[in-house]
Amino acid sequence: MKFFERFFNRQSSYEDQKRASQSSEIKDRLNLATNSKTNKEILYYLAEKDPEERVRLAVTNNKAMPPQVSPILAIDPSQDVRLALAGRLVDLLPDVSRDEQSQLYAFVVQALGTLALDEVLKIRKALASTLKDHAYTPPKVAGQLARDVEREVSEPILRFCAALSDEDLLDILKNHPASWVINAIAARHNVSADVSHAVIETSDRPGGVTLIENQGATLTESLLSYIVEKARAFPEWQKPIAMRSALPSSILKSLAEFVDASVRDLLLARGDFDPETTEEIATIFRRRIDMATDEVEDLTVEQRLEKALREDGISEDLVRDAVGMRDYALAYGALAHLSGIALDKIEAVFDSRSAKSVVAITWKAGLSMRLALQLQQEAARVSHKDLIYPRGGTDYPMDDTALIQQLEILNV
Repeated sequence: MKFFERFFNRQSSYEDQKRASQSSEIKDRLNLATNSKTNKEILYYLAEKDPEERVRLAVTNNKAMPPQVSPILAIDPSQDVRLALAGRLVDLLPDVSRDEQSQLYAFVVQALGTLALDEVLKIRKALASTLKDHAYTPPKVAGQLARDVEREVSEPILRFCAALSDEDLLDILKNHPASWVINAIAARHNVSADVSHAVIETSDRPGGVTLIENQGATLTESLLSYIVEKARAFPEWQKPIAMRSALPSSILKSLAEFVDASVRDLLLARGDFDPETTEEIATIFRRRIDMATDEVEDLTVEQRLEKALREDGISEDLVRDAVGMRDYALAYGALAHLSGIALDKIEAVFDSRSAKSVVAITWKAGLSMRLALQLQQEAARVSHKDLIYPRGGTDYPMDDTALIQQLEILNV
């Protein structure tokens, strides 16, 4: 008997709620909309059908609001209802995110995606400011907000949202490269190697400074070399790169080849490398100063090579210094002397921007693979993706047979 009583009471309660939901009295419908014990079907009905904004808003604020109705409320004609829904959905995220394959999660993400495109700026701003630090932000919604045309919506997501994928960041850098966008991405807490490279590829000066100064940005040795190469034309990058921690000594030496006195002093004042490296950097500066004197500059390339032969000889340092000073005529002349290859062929190889040919000529000249990389980057201007890097940081990656074959292709 008690079972049938409980069953009857449940049925009666549902029927009573159903009648109240269709009442002409707003207070009856509001009582239902605000009560957390109201049947979810009734709440769904009120959210979808009730003509009174106050009732739909009450359902949205009700902790018992069924997530299934959120896509409907996301297109509610009332701005206040949509704004309240944004806050309600953010509160729901930790619970529904436990099972991202569930239908409830799909409903919530669908509604958030709709709100992320809402015509009312205030709603998109509120959503972005809340989701930028939220641990459960759906990546799809983060991507939508990150592409918002309004800076006050997209910038917080670009700068802070961990849910934003590298794929989204790379696409945004490629298709929406406004300086403030680049700067926001460069300042993220963690920046992957691929995204760091894409930031540098934009050649945005403020964005480059921000990235170089960001210790959370992953800068590989090859990217650091590329940054140093570009820093010749972007002097504002030179000081930040000179001050970046844990720089390889090879990068410091490359930077030392062209920076001004103030950056030189920063390099020499660093305490994270050995005295030998410090002395080598100081020596590089002294050689550059000697190379730039008026007396030397008035000599022809042939006369300068003869002078070098009489003094210290034509060495790797001379080629490296010439490239560092952008004195490519002297560098090509030195390569021709050391390799025994005709000067016009040397010049033709560098004009062709062939990485393999530059490496082969450097090897034939008896010079290091590190210098071969510098020659590719600075003299031949080989594109970053086509560069040939040293194996193990120092060795030629091609064996002697392959290098000889490359020289034969050049008719050498």
